[in-house]
Amino acid sequence: MPEAKPSYFITTPIYYVNAKPHLGTAYCTLLCDIQARFRRAAGYDVFFLTGMDEHGEKVALAAADHGLSPQAWCDSQVPFFKGLYEELNISYDDFIRTTDERHVKAVQYLWERMREAGFIYKGSYDGWYCIHEETFFTETQVEKADEEAGCKGAHLCPDCHRELERVSEESWFFKLSAFQDKLLELYAEHPDFIEPDFRANEVRSFVESGLQDISVSRTSFDWGIPVPFDESHVTYVWFDALLNYYTAVGYGDDSPEAAAMRKRFWPAQMHVVGKDIIRFHCVIWPAMLMALGEAVPEHIFAHGFLNVRNSETGVVEKMSKSRGNAIAPKDVLDLLGVEGYRYYFMTDVTPGEDSGISFERMEQVYNADLANSWGNLVSRALNMSDKYFEGVTPTFDGSSVAADHPLRKLAEGIYDRYATCMEKMDYVGAKNIIMELVHAANHYIEDAAPWTVAKDPERAAELAEIIYTLLESIRICAHLFMPFMPTTSTEVLRRMSLDEVEINSTDARSECTWGRLQGGLAVSKGDALFPRLASK
Repeated sequence: MPEAKPSYFITTPIYYVNAKPHLGTAYCTLLCDIQARFRRAAGYDVFFLTGMDEHGEKVALAAADHGLSPQAWCDSQVPFFKGLYEELNISYDDFIRTTDERHVKAVQYLWERMREAGFIYKGSYDGWYCIHEETFFTETQVEKADEEAGCKGAHLCPDCHRELERVSEESWFFKLSAFQDKLLELYAEHPDFIEPDFRANEVRSFVESGLQDISVSRTSFDWGIPVPFDESHVTYVWFDALLNYYTAVGYGDDSPEAAAMRKRFWPAQMHVVGKDIIRFHCVIWPAMLMALGEAVPEHIFAHGFLNVRNSETGVVEKMSKSRGNAIAPKDVLDLLGVEGYRYYFMTDVTPGEDSGISFERMEQVYNADLANSWGNLVSRALNMSDKYFEGVTPTFDGSSVAADHPLRKLAEGIYDRYATCMEKMDYVGAKNIIMELVHAANHYIEDAAPWTVAKDPERAAELAEIIYTLLESIRICAHLFMPFMPTTSTEVLRRMSLDEVEINSTDARSECTWGRLQGGLAVSKGDALFPRLASK
């Protein structure tokens, strides 16, 4: 029997539907898409989940502002999210909504298991609440926010600095405090549980400062999943939303199919989230799973925020409509196209850190990397193959290329170097490895001067080697670029008459082995892959 593929379950956070998807939504989802595509090409059994977070007071208020019921409002937002994902060529396997019947069932099952385990109790909550963040804060946290904001007497959210609401109501509580030591043990035993490292340090310090039990139900509004044994309460939005990852692989479903799905994909290998929600994912979520006796996810990666670099001052500013500097996904798509969009955000922005973006930088990266380097290399090499070898790849034994040949030398072991970066979501590092070969191939054209070699019939073997090594380098780079620019890489491989088996290969390491290119395959010059952008 063939060896089973290793599973790889990766998730985006589920996104609030109080507004349309924005640049940050697309960025986080692309981070996951690139990883999912890389893992599929590496032979993994991948399950890629995304979706929408539809409950809570904030969503109910957004619906009311638009004169719709909460459910109608949520339904109206689905096309915006799915439409953006289709446009960006996002390869998700499942799109979950917290209003799905399967999720309602799973959350109510969660409540019953929590009650059986003894980790919830009924009490009353009297404290500060931020509607925007849908988060409760302690008195100490609020006072700290006071001092930071410099507004004595005001009670401000420490995260978004909006004014807090005083909430007093009956509530069910989750015994988060019971898991302080277990969480610290988790972080110590699995130092890569939270990535990057400096985010792990933030979470560890927070837990070490002491955990309090948290309110996990509300009675002041009704847009939420009812608590099954106390229907005057609805589930607090985060207690509901976090479970989506497990719902998607069959939690709360006793069918054989769901059991097989859980066995196949749980625990998740990677949750990718914004840095603003790491406490929910790195503290509350694993504690919930521990309370249920379930396995915790293997890794949680927290990305930074996208800010705007002012083209005149060079100052990096927070993106906002009030400042007039907000950038929508459509703005970037109109400039760069889909493949350029994917390439820019995944290779010029460091995922774990806040980054300043600008249209000027987007254009610079596009022209330098895609138009002048990668696109130019493909165009020149295919044109020369067409011109000098009657429109086919030269017949040449790739294994006979000298080990110290500049292109073969760079290509040897390139997949392993690239995969090391990709596995830790160092997409910038992976791009640098590919572009090193692209740049070397462009320089090699100038150094080898095939147009001169072609004039001497006695140098036919030398010309064949030059064109072969260029095409083989392109073939390998196309495979490595596939997670970032799948449409372009597919087009490049098809122009070289490589079959669908290779294009859709799940053994990328083998495909990136030097010398696999066969001679006599038709080549097609085609149009420019990345026409150069002209500054306006």
